[in-house]
Amino acid sequence: MRRLGRHRTKDSTLAYYVNQLENLDKRLYEPLTSVSWGRDVKLRSGITMSDESTSFIRSAYAGPGSLDNPATASDGGNLPWISAETTAIPGVSVNGQKIVLPLRLLAREVSYTSVELDRSQQTGQPIDVQKIAALNLLYQGNIDQLVYIGASGVGATGLVNNASITASNVAAGVSGSTQWVNKTADEILADVNALLEATWAAAAYAVCPSKLLLPPLQFSYISSQKVSSAGNVSILTFLKQNSIALTINGRELDIQPVKWLPGRGANSTDRMVAYTNDESRVRYPMVPIRRETAYYMGIRFIAPYLWALGEIEFVYPETVQYADGI
Repeated sequence: MRRLGRHRTKDSTLAYYVNQLENLDKRLYEPLTSVSWGRDVKLRSGITMSDESTSFIRSAYAGPGSLDNPATASDGGNLPWISAETTAIPGVSVNGQKIVLPLRLLAREVSYTSVELDRSQQTGQPIDVQKIAALNLLYQGNIDQLVYIGASGVGATGLVNNASITASNVAAGVSGSTQWVNKTADEILADVNALLEATWAAAAYAVCPSKLLLPPLQFSYISSQKVSSAGNVSILTFLKQNSIALTINGRELDIQPVKWLPGRGANSTDRMVAYTNDESRVRYPMVPIRRETAYYMGIRFIAPYLWALGEIEFVYPETVQYADGI
């Protein structure tokens, strides 16, 4: 037994020296993650924690006569003409549709004992700092998911998968494929302009999309591929300089990658989204995270954090469209 005890002492001494010789990097390496919701959507202002839902009124106007002037009309459109003897003048009507979406509460807590805090500070890895970092990372991830795809558990959808938004398939190229990796620069430009034109037309030619979201692989492809072997610009630059958005809006189309788009299209194909990033068109309601009153339970410190997330509000759904199969 004494011999075994001496071996234990020797092993313990060896472990002690190994620990002393170990060069520990005390920096905190957080899990890799990426969020882009703050780049791609505007927040709705005036939302507070006391709100249980958000709403807005989508109006439609009507009246005898029409602003339409189809090419097939022989009378130049059904305008509300009158004569000097007219006694009945046509009026107008307004129909308001109230759109109500829930604002849901979310919460997490940060907790640790005084012993855990003391030990973590001695090792240079303070647990309070690490848990706050973890909380913020998860909070940002929650928002990113709700903005783009919603949450199936509560029946919420997001910017890239809402059933009320018109979705179409891109045309096949000369190769017979719809995928951009098999298309020429001109065919890819035709796909983009077709989506922009369809959205522009659906919005009564009042709003042309200024933003285009793409899956990461397609974005990488058009960023790295030149227009031709003799060309000196990428397909990405070619799209920005030749899309109809530049002519209509007076600025280049804002093209960005989004990790939530692969497989979001029909039959699990990849999808692109055209829209206008403006609070009056598309927006997201939320209440930022806040810390509630912290308290102690024995030797444990507990700090609850609370926030509220809504659902994407398509104020003008006709200004957004999807194209699948890229």
